Amino acid sequence: MIRIGKPAGTKDSRPNIVLIMSDNQSADFLGSYGNAEVKTPAIDQLASQGSLFENAYCVNAMCSPCRASVLTGLMPSAHGIHTWLDDGLADKWPERWNAIGEFDTLPDRLKASGYHTALIGKYHLGSAWQPPHAFDHWVTFPHGHTISFYDNQMIVNQDSFTHSGHSVDFFASQTVKFIQQQEAAEQPFFCFVPFNGPYGHWPSIKGRAKTRFADLYDDSPLASVPREGLNKRVLDRYIQRVLEAGAEPNQRFAGPLLLPNETESIRNYFAQISLVDDAVGRIMAQLEASNLAENTIIIYTADHGFSLGNHGIWGHGLAAWPASMHRPSYHIPLVMRGPSLASGPRRQLVSQLDLANTLLDACGAGLLDTPRQDSRVINLGDRQARHREAVFLEQEESRAIRTETHLYIERFQHTRITPLAPELYDLDADPEERSNILESEQAAPIKARLAAELASYFQHHADPARDLWAGGTAKSNLSNLRFWQQAWGSGWQCGF
Repeated sequence: MIRIGKPAGTKDSRPNIVLIMSDNQSADFLGSYGNAEVKTPAIDQLASQGSLFENAYCVNAMCSPCRASVLTGLMPSAHGIHTWLDDGLADKWPERWNAIGEFDTLPDRLKASGYHTALIGKYHLGSAWQPPHAFDHWVTFPHGHTISFYDNQMIVNQDSFTHSGHSVDFFASQTVKFIQQQEAAEQPFFCFVPFNGPYGHWPSIKGRAKTRFADLYDDSPLASVPREGLNKRVLDRYIQRVLEAGAEPNQRFAGPLLLPNETESIRNYFAQISLVDDAVGRIMAQLEASNLAENTIIIYTADHGFSLGNHGIWGHGLAAWPASMHRPSYHIPLVMRGPSLASGPRRQLVSQLDLANTLLDACGAGLLDTPRQDSRVINLGDRQARHREAVFLEQEESRAIRTETHLYIERFQHTRITPLAPELYDLDADPEERSNILESEQAAPIKARLAAELASYFQHHADPARDLWAGGTAKSNLSNLRFWQQAWGSGWQCGF
């Protein structure tokens, strides 16, 4: 049963929640996860005070699908958002479109149970000009892509204006202001802070960073960034984009080819990470100053991972064709501190799907019970408790199951398209996922078991109407529409 809060005049003792999400960042690029080059003292402090999840994974390696999955507990093949929502198509969207509006969500549940709710940061789930019903306080900007961190149009509830400074600084200041306003409030609050940094794509990180942290990295050797030749699948993806554009595609699509050798841009990316870390520090300091820290669950995570040269790939999973399903694209930071949460490192497998019901459970609110959802409550009081035996990933034409010992990848197969080969990796013997053992003698029973688990999972958690592998449609747009039209016919289109 959903709680409705305390009587008027009585302070509600349920914990507040601050959910901070960075944009395009694998766990590899935080000090607390072992990176000696990137300076992240605030997030490292948060990890030392709370729990660091060593094996947390996103469900997809693109922005919009992951944000939707965190809020709904649904896989992309259930909520229907399979790639970034292209706001260049916004004039074709339904009026005031909320891409997850038909589902029960984490903020919906919290608001119904008496929480004051806020979004402060990048939305990227439909029209940003009006807040969805789930949010009482609304601070965002109307873009999915970050072309520049500066001179962005900002939306603060009913007002809109241009902010000349860095967008991450702006969202941090707005979050600090929001927390200050909660000091004497009777009701608890949920503040979702999806920063639009560090981002990692051109043109936003082209050249030396303009942030106050740029000089930290001017002499960085970038030893933590793999230096590998380009993966052929990156070249194949770029050729696809050239053909789709009928000419040279947008500059940001050239990044996967050019960025690996642009050391100034890589240092820029590091400086953006430090700026995000500084924003986390400011938020933590304000919680302390407002005497709210002890009763606040604060989480740092990312929407999805990000390859910085790993396997010869730069950027999103869809920087390659077929998509990269390797660890860097899906391994996300997840750091959490709060009341009744046992501190220390956690090794168990967790999915970003689990955030919604874990937080709802911690707040005594009703859990999401949408059909096909898979948000499982993490035992916050016992850091040794087992959680999942496997996590599941999907990227349009690619699906994967990841256990503690193996990564198995399947590609969509159809008689009308060129076959795409599956892959199998032994994570104990080959933690960097370099050797596909699918054709080895010992692989057959492992493949059979994991393939059966993968099929069963999507049978239970995919909605046929939104399952691309079953001929279902995606919302708004796809990364490779022609591929799916080859399989399902030229009349097959995305919808809403």
